[in-house]
Amino acid sequence: MAEKIIVIDEGTTSTRTMLFAADGTPLGSAQREFRQHYPGPGLVEHDAAEIWNATLACTRSMIDKAGGSDRIAAIGITNQRETVVFWDRATGEPLAPAIVWQDRRTAAECAALKEARHEAAVQATSGLLLDPYFSGSKIGWALKNWPQLREAGDRLAVGTIESYLVYRLTGGVHVSDATNASRTLLMAIDGAHGWDEGLCDLLGVPRALLPEIVGCTATVGTTAPDLFGGAIPICGMAGDQQAATIGQACLAPGQTKATFGTGAFILSASGLTRPHSANRLLATVLVQEGDARSYALEGSVFVAGSLIQWLRDGLGLLASAGESEGLARSVADNGGVYLVPALSGLGAPHWRPNALAALSGLSFASGKAHVARAALEAQAYQAHDLKSAFAADGVDWAELRIDGGMAANNWMAQDLADMLDLTVERPEFVESTALGAAMLAATGAGLYPDLASAARAMRGRTTRFTPALDAQQRKTRLAGWQSALAKVLR
Repeated sequence: MAEKIIVIDEGTTSTRTMLFAADGTPLGSAQREFRQHYPGPGLVEHDAAEIWNATLACTRSMIDKAGGSDRIAAIGITNQRETVVFWDRATGEPLAPAIVWQDRRTAAECAALKEARHEAAVQATSGLLLDPYFSGSKIGWALKNWPQLREAGDRLAVGTIESYLVYRLTGGVHVSDATNASRTLLMAIDGAHGWDEGLCDLLGVPRALLPEIVGCTATVGTTAPDLFGGAIPICGMAGDQQAATIGQACLAPGQTKATFGTGAFILSASGLTRPHSANRLLATVLVQEGDARSYALEGSVFVAGSLIQWLRDGLGLLASAGESEGLARSVADNGGVYLVPALSGLGAPHWRPNALAALSGLSFASGKAHVARAALEAQAYQAHDLKSAFAADGVDWAELRIDGGMAANNWMAQDLADMLDLTVERPEFVESTALGAAMLAATGAGLYPDLASAARAMRGRTTRFTPALDAQQRKTRLAGWQSALAKVLR
């Protein structure tokens, strides 16, 4: 009987396919890293063809492990949000590099729109702010600057990563789920509205290029039979941060999760009521089941796990990412060293796309252990800044559920509890993003009557970290962080 779930998890640095049992038990995974392209300062690109080939290889591996396509009830997809792909409708082949969510090439255009006082109207319609992080300005830039896109005419299709993958998997279905669509700066977030004509015009994006917006548990099509030896329904899609929130069973208003992956993203569920922020947080679609759309308030930090990767690959301070925990434990404190990780600008609540990273407080007494510790401490400091902004918007956190690759670091998990003065809960299975997509797919396939039932059945066991730092130490460390941050924000 077809009761297994395949999840395609398209991250920023790798493609992974995971196999799940209907109760959420992980049964296997296959993963391939893909190249990061940095053609200039602030520019980040991917090769969508490389992503597609990695997706095929990883998915075929897990279908083989399951015993064939007839054992798969559904495929779910979760993905790096805001990254934009441009492809040929006839062949499915990409026509240009994919512009990644970290890319800052449209900072000047967004600043000009702010100067022209468009941001308030944009936020009212989309729930987002004018920042190069979001997809819309990237699309407008590409249409102006890449001639091959204009030359493609009616053959050009545009979409985020899940949209591109569905097109390739099905042989031509052009859709985007509501969570990913809500991150483009092009969608009216309220009610059942779709792409907004005013936003599309503002950013120079013809609506005809864009996919149809669908629900997160909708069956959008089946895979072309020649890909995997049979047609498999695709019926669960969400952007990675919404999928992680679902995987953490944060569906009721006020429940909050933080994913520490390439970046760090904190979402607090707000139910059927769209949140409004006075503190530069984002309103986003959490999930859409049928026509029912629920929302979340979100704060986005651009650099988290990528900071540790940079210490390893860029500076050579670490032999492996896992070494950071041992180094942090090897020193009694940070030695006055603070690292503000603005390697891709600063996200919420500052939204300073041109900010540059800074390492301060160094002396001859400083060693690489202090730098590694400062990098891990920066995650708690950034989370604390966001907690203050959420509280100012009337959404304080009672606890925090964490996941993502960095969440496996016990030192960092405890530091979060200490600096936030909150209980931090981590699931035994930290890949909540993939699990959330599995919950959506299982719901869409009819294995559970609704998403809430799937979340209750599939989440699994957790570990809790409780605060153990005295108030004065917390205050002293936060004061050092605010001083370091102020220099970057000047």
